[in-house]
Amino acid sequence: MSETSLFTVSSAWLEERLGQPGLSIVDASWYLPAQGRDAKAEYEAGHIPGAVFFDQDAVVDPDSDLPHALPDAATFQRYASAMGISESDTIIVHDGPGLFSAPRVWWMFRVMGAKDVRVLEGGLDGWRAEGRALTNEPTRIAPTVFNASFDDTRVADIKTVRGVVEDGSAQIADARPAGRFTGEEPEPRAGMRSGHMPGARNVPASALSRDGRLLAAEELRALFAQAGLDLERPVVTSCGSGVTAAVITLALETVGHTDNRLYDGSWSEWGGREDTPVATGRES
Repeated sequence: MSETSLFTVSSAWLEERLGQPGLSIVDASWYLPAQGRDAKAEYEAGHIPGAVFFDQDAVVDPDSDLPHALPDAATFQRYASAMGISESDTIIVHDGPGLFSAPRVWWMFRVMGAKDVRVLEGGLDGWRAEGRALTNEPTRIAPTVFNASFDDTRVADIKTVRGVVEDGSAQIADARPAGRFTGEEPEPRAGMRSGHMPGARNVPASALSRDGRLLAAEELRALFAQAGLDLERPVVTSCGSGVTAAVITLALETVGHTDNRLYDGSWSEWGGREDTPVATGRES
């Protein structure tokens, strides 16, 4: 396995570069209640030297009632600057298990204009298992300014997704587990209808990685084909609240698919309304 790619890095690659100027390490860990993990407590108990904590419940649109709604550029710029991150940095994002919540923050930084953003393969769990350096010392943050530049071509809103459902101008890839996609299992959030957007294809985020590392490109292409996705056509990625949809986005970009958008409201918005069509079962 290569030590680095366009969008991922190995733990060995990162360890060799700890402390280098222009390198920002971001702990983007976030967990569902059922996972029983406290991301901030884990960060404080032991993090990669130099890492800063990115709170995915805080860096959001304060005026939205949807979980994890993408903030505007000014809000993101304020948070990123306070973390000591510049848009010109090499930004390495990680979570605990490897490919769960980190891709969401990888995507956010790219939406906001950062050019070199990558995900740590294996996550903090893999880093710890390999016996690599950890510290509980607070990271010293140097003053800086993140100059945000919002790229709206990477984001889909509900109007865009309604259009896709109606005219089939793009494909929808849903990252939720199969039971939630088909409607056989309930949504974890109260008030959500079960099922999926008509025409959507199910690509469970958990199927795209192995041991916290993204599958090889040929495996990803085969998985997308099995799900019924045509990589020559546009794709909108979706999930429960816009977090694991970014795992699909990362996989798409890794195989060279760049005509994709992430539906930020995802099922929290679509399934929480009464005026949006919902399909159930495996086929739409």
